[in-house]
Amino acid sequence: MTIRLLSSEVSSQIAAGEVVERPASVVKELLENSLDAGAKNISIAIEDAGRTLIEVADDGHGIPFDELDLAASRHATSKLIQSEDLFHIQTLGFRGEALASIGSVSHMTITSRVESAKEGARLRVDGGVSNKVEKVGAPVGTALRVENLFYNVPARLKFLKSDGTERRVIDSLVTRYALAYPNVRFKMTDGKQATLQTAGDGDRRAILAALYGVDVAKQMLEVMASEEGMALSGFISPTSLTRSNRKEITFFVNGRWVQEFSLTAALLQAYHTLLMVGRYPLTALFLEIAPEDVDVNVHPTKAEVRFKSQDKVFSFVQRSARKALLAYTPVPSVSPQLWGTRSVPVEKEVGIDWTIAHSSEQLSVNSNQLLVNSDQLSVNSEQLSVHSDQIQNAEHATRNMESLFSAVPLLRLIGQIGSTYLVAEGPDGLYLIDQHAAHERVLFEKLMAQRENKSIPSQALLSPEVVTLPPQSAKTLIEQLPFLNHFGFEVEEFGTNTFQVRAMPTLFSGGDPASALRALVEDFEEDESPLQAEVEARLAARVCKRLAVKGGQTLTSDEQRSLLHDLEACQSPRTCPHGRPTMIHLSVDTLERQFGRKGAR
Repeated sequence: MTIRLLSSEVSSQIAAGEVVERPASVVKELLENSLDAGAKNISIAIEDAGRTLIEVADDGHGIPFDELDLAASRHATSKLIQSEDLFHIQTLGFRGEALASIGSVSHMTITSRVESAKEGARLRVDGGVSNKVEKVGAPVGTALRVENLFYNVPARLKFLKSDGTERRVIDSLVTRYALAYPNVRFKMTDGKQATLQTAGDGDRRAILAALYGVDVAKQMLEVMASEEGMALSGFISPTSLTRSNRKEITFFVNGRWVQEFSLTAALLQAYHTLLMVGRYPLTALFLEIAPEDVDVNVHPTKAEVRFKSQDKVFSFVQRSARKALLAYTPVPSVSPQLWGTRSVPVEKEVGIDWTIAHSSEQLSVNSNQLLVNSDQLSVNSEQLSVHSDQIQNAEHATRNMESLFSAVPLLRLIGQIGSTYLVAEGPDGLYLIDQHAAHERVLFEKLMAQRENKSIPSQALLSPEVVTLPPQSAKTLIEQLPFLNHFGFEVEEFGTNTFQVRAMPTLFSGGDPASALRALVEDFEEDESPLQAEVEARLAARVCKRLAVKGGQTLTSDEQRSLLHDLEACQSPRTCPHGRPTMIHLSVDTLERQFGRKGAR
């Protein structure tokens, strides 16, 4: 094949593919330009999830008339001059590619004015082709308008996600920058609706309250640490406030939002032994480090960085976060009288009395012992066989057999272990029941049965509860309001990103309305494959999970018996709605083998 130079149009679109992945990429580049320009007020407006319009306006120092045309050219920047500057970058942008890349895949208009000029300047770029710069009236600062993104790259347009997803990505980006720059006033509108507005008074906790609600903001733990040229500040959540995924773990390095695995790993190490498996903290941490000790030029979108002393940074973040956790987290205590006088080593750092723990060898059950002998469960094929003229009765017998194996026998409650598991005796051995998973299954089947009968009773709250969500979560919830109303909730919008809960299903009386709403907008990581075919069932399972009794919650004897009785009545009592087992069965034969009452066969 003949080697040839690419046209400027094609090369620009290739470069744009690295920098401008989606509408949120445009917002990020323009936001960072505004911050580099020293802006104190930044306004972001989007329409159709950024497909038809993205406009970012600021009051920064602006672009001079005679430099505006050059600003839209590739590799044109005011932020570095020579290659050595790459090793001590102190600005968010530095490559000079953003505006040229954006202009090559959209209709872009730049309007700007510097303070010393009486008039502003305007430049329009259509698909990479710049028009003549003209003089216009404009305030000090820059307004950059991007219309019809990817209009000339239909393949890229086709690969964009749904409007809801693209909006959530933009919202998530802007809220993070609002936290990172509390002295800057941010305002964001989606169409005619304002979705975010901050005061710019430097109060990060107030921004947290605006994003997540006052209750969440009050619980957040402040981190302030410095060591050997490094400083870490921000907020982390206590162990009682967690999420089901890592999406709300936010790190900024020298004012730049990064998604660096080593920083996340250091944070999670700080929470080691303090969180349940599959739960993650809510975090906004800001690391300041000497520019020469971090390389930001390792990723096309500058989303990753490399540290000169990786282990040193890891240790600093881990120790700083752990120190904040231990300073604010109360130490749990357990009365020794409950467990006898046997002494057990104590984990001094966390202060947890490990007398309630048992060695893994004591609790583990040999997998071979948990298996039920296939001979015991097998049913003689001759007993199940039927004559060909009785095929309908055979199908009925098969369904009955499936029901028999999925059901559980009548159980006699023995008690509760570790405030998490119920112990019960059945005619065929011992049952260990996870109270949280079991209650999930009970609530789910009751709710779905009420839905099928179209009779979900609702109970009005004595006083409506107001819940504030992050912008991206609020939009998701708005989409799910019809589902909520169908299931007996009464929820209405109550201001920007705020909702008012007036009623809940009677089945969930006593539950936390805020938890129910947040459950609907979280992206659960459990395997929900049994429910993928039905959106309402999947969402119902999420609510049930959040409102079910938790592990570590002490139940009265009556509550234990009631839960056991309800589980016995379920159609699928052996798994929770997400497919996790609710119980472990230890047969009498298994117990006898474990205690050596029977020899191995």
